[in-house]
This record gives sequence, C-alpha cells and structure tokens, in this order.
Amino acid sequence: MKKLGIVLLAVFVLTSFACRRTVETFEIALITDAGNINDRGFNQGSWEGLLQFAAANNITHRYFAPPEQSDRAFFNTIALAVTGGARIIVTPGFLFSAAVFEAQELFPDIHFILVDAQPRVNGVTRVAPNTVALMYAEDQAGFLAGYAAVRDGFRNLGFIGGMAVPSVVRFGYGFIQGAEFAAQELGLPSGSITINYTYTGNFIATPETQTLAASWFNAGIEVIFACGGTLGNSVMAAAEQTGGAVIGVDIDQSDLSPTVITSAIKSLQFSVYSSIAAFYHGEFPGGQTRIFEAYNFGVGLPMETSRFRTFNQGDYDLIFSRLASGEIPRMVDLAEGGDPGAVPVVVSRVVFIR
Repeated sequence: MKKLGIVLLAVFVLTSFACRRTVETFEIALITDAGNINDRGFNQGSWEGLLQFAAANNITHRYFAPPEQSDRAFFNTIALAVTGGARIIVTPGFLFSAAVFEAQELFPDIHFILVDAQPRVNGVTRVAPNTVALMYAEDQAGFLAGYAAVRDGFRNLGFIGGMAVPSVVRFGYGFIQGAEFAAQELGLPSGSITINYTYTGNFIATPETQTLAASWFNAGIEVIFACGGTLGNSVMAAAEQTGGAVIGVDIDQSDLSPTVITSAIKSLQFSVYSSIAAFYHGEFPGGQTRIFEAYNFGVGLPMETSRFRTFNQGDYDLIFSRLASGEIPRMVDLAEGGDPGAVPVVVSRVVFIR
C-alpha cells in the first residue's frame, strides 16, 4: 500500500495543475461510496449533515462520485477534492479505510472525516491527528429492529446484507440477538423464530436481489431487514409484489415504500455535522474514534414513522433505556477494534439459517 501511495501521489502532483484549471474551488467535500447522495443510506445521511452546516454558514461545498470502487479510485478522487481547495473531506464507508489511511499522511493539512470505519491497511489501524473516525453501534440498532419485529408478532425473519463488512455484520448479528432476546422475554419455545441470513456481495439494487427477496417472502418469510445501500430498493419491490414487510437501514426509509415497517438508524447527519462544526470552531477531534451508540442517542428506531401493529413507544423506550444503561451488553467493543464476525451468537429460540 505504501508503494501505491507513492505512485498515486506522483500522479496527483503531475495532474494537479491541469485539475486546478477545471475544478471549482470549494472548502468542504464528500466522496461517495457505493450509491450516491440520494441513496437513502449513509451517503445521503452524511451529505445531509455536510449540507446542513455548509448552508447555514455559507461555506462552499461539493461531492464527488469515484469512477469505480477501488482503493486507487477512492484515493484519486480524494486528491481531486484536495486540488479543488477542500479543507475538510468526508468519506462515508468502510471501503475508504485504505484510501484515507494513505491520504491522511500524504495530505497532513487536509482534515478527514471517515464514516463507518477507521483508517486501516494490512491489519494496521491509525487515526492520524488530521482525521476523525466516526463509528456506530450498529449491533444495537440491529438489536432494536430484531427485538421490535418479534415483539410485534413476526416469527419468520430475513436478513439480506450487502458486503460482509464490519458495520453490516454488526447490524445482522445484532438483529439476531434482538430477536432472541424478545423470544426469551415472551417465553417462546425453542426454535420459534426463523431467520434466513445472507450477503449479496454488493450495495446496489439488482434483479437478483429482488428475485431472492421475493423467493423468501413467497416461502413464508414475513419481514426482511435490508441492510446496505440501494439493495433495499430491490427488497422493497419484492415486498410490494408479495405482501411482505421490510426493515430499512441507516436513515429513516419509511417514505420509500409502505412496506417499510421501521428502520435501524444511526446518527449520520448529526455526527457529520458536529464533526465539521468542530473543525470550524477549532475543536476538531483529530486522532480520535468517536463511537455513537444508544447512550448518546447515536442509534435507534424512528418510532414516529414506524408502522408496527402492536409494538409501541412505551415498549421502545423501555428496551432502549436498557441498552443505553448497559444492562444489555454490547456484542463487540469497537474501540478495541474487535472483529464482529468472530462474535458468537448464542441462540436457542431462533433458528439461524445462513
């Protein structure tokens, strides 16, 4: 990766003069991951946080979409934003881990906000003084979604994730944990809950994902947690065809389809907004990994737009408070760099089908 960084820096230096003549000058930039700023996911949530601050303070801003999903493309797009005058760059997504790891060293005067991950290459993690990593307790958000679904009467559940990156794995394993916890509370017998569980390998809407979701619904799955970018659109389309239900992800997706009964959300807009504001106030939390979880209202369900049948605000407030207090423990300590894929999910009332 070091060699790649040197090569990319050389490319950047050789092309920067030409770029300066074609790129509009701006102060804040966002580089999109898979999807775009209207993906109703973490790209959009991050962009809305940036836009909120930039618009309120009359600061120039712009977003870029890399031509492909690769470390080289991500780094080159970051370099293009630097050439355009960006002082602070938001990179939403685990796939930016390697590019930001290099960029934070090669552009020490530029500040980076890495969403959903830490800068990491070949097992080495380093959050430089000009970078802040924003991470979320997706397992808690997933827990709330799984818990609410079972308490609302669903017994046959599904999880369709995008790539098996840590944040998506945390959502999925938390979903299982929440379903199991609710089943135990209700005193359901062993094997009462079924969860079909898979990853598609991408974060986009595809006919294949829609066909898969439709087959699950037709086979008796009642609700699917669609976890990853615009792939949720495929699951929603399948639900509309079959009468199934969907749980959205990252931001409130209730307006995308009447089949969305709730969404496992994280405070993307607030966390990005507050990090940009800290930079402009001279209080940038460089070198830190900031974790947003239940205790600081970093994750949750949007109860005001949820379409549950019996699960209500009182039920939600009670389980949320138990998460926030630590009574229900986290599955993995993000600050310690734990691997959520290695966390065992102990279930007795849930049949977990990969």
